[in-house]
Amino acid sequence: MKVKFTKKEFEDFFPSEDSCLQKIFELKYKNTNTCPKCDKPFKYHKLNNLKLYSCQFCGHNIAPTAKTIFHKSSTSLKDWFYAIYLFSVSKNGVSGKELERQLGVTYKCAWRIAKQIRKLFNENINPLSNIVEIDETYYGGKEANKHQQKKTPNTQGRSTKTKQPILGAVERKGNIIAKVVNNTDSSTIQPFIRNNIDIKASINTDEHKPYNKLTKLGYNHSSIDHSKKQYVSGDTHTNTIEGFWSQLKRSINGTYHFVSPKYLQTYVNEFAYRYNRRKDEQHIFFSILPKVAQTYQVV
Repeated sequence: MKVKFTKKEFEDFFPSEDSCLQKIFELKYKNTNTCPKCDKPFKYHKLNNLKLYSCQFCGHNIAPTAKTIFHKSSTSLKDWFYAIYLFSVSKNGVSGKELERQLGVTYKCAWRIAKQIRKLFNENINPLSNIVEIDETYYGGKEANKHQQKKTPNTQGRSTKTKQPILGAVERKGNIIAKVVNNTDSSTIQPFIRNNIDIKASINTDEHKPYNKLTKLGYNHSSIDHSKKQYVSGDTHTNTIEGFWSQLKRSINGTYHFVSPKYLQTYVNEFAYRYNRRKDEQHIFFSILPKVAQTYQVV
């Protein structure tokens, strides 16, 4: 059953600017026992009208939003939290124009908020096991679909002249890992598989030539031949990951229309993050929320 989290419930959790700041403070310093300056017990209180907390012993100030996604942002934290809420309840993503309308900010501000929020979707997934499907897809450009091109000995129908390749692996009834890559050669595919798939897993792929070496790497490998219109052979297929690719492309085309190759990985992370939490008992908002206190390199 899908877990619901309504806008009213969100507003009950975060009714004010201070409630948002307090949550960031609690998340960021929940494991801090002593003041970093005076080494006395960690007892800080919020300063009026400032995004600062001060030590009651030495007066040392800390800024909970420093080096987080909110770093030096003049936008209301309540607007930031509401933007995160919108990402959490949307299946197809949230465009900058939608945030512009919802928050009443400029498009430049909305685009930056969305860009920062997508940092929260980056995660490390444990190696996949059991039955794992691997496939690649291509985004952008004006070339015809790669899988329908005439194959040559060098490209195997998968050149990357104008399209950006994305390599993915999904454990049936489990998680997905998807990475934007430069090519789909053996030199790219094999390290991806070794790093992300347990050696005891059974791997299903299509006929792409670099997959032929998986048995030599120690994997149990089965394949189907799409070029011969073979899509299922017993329990062997790549339908699960192809379904994810379809959702990803429909959402990008329908919501974002175009994504720069520079930021494509962050969009892929966004949809992989949602996919990996499709069966969670808690709403995805509460999965994302603890990550707002993480620190990032400030550019």
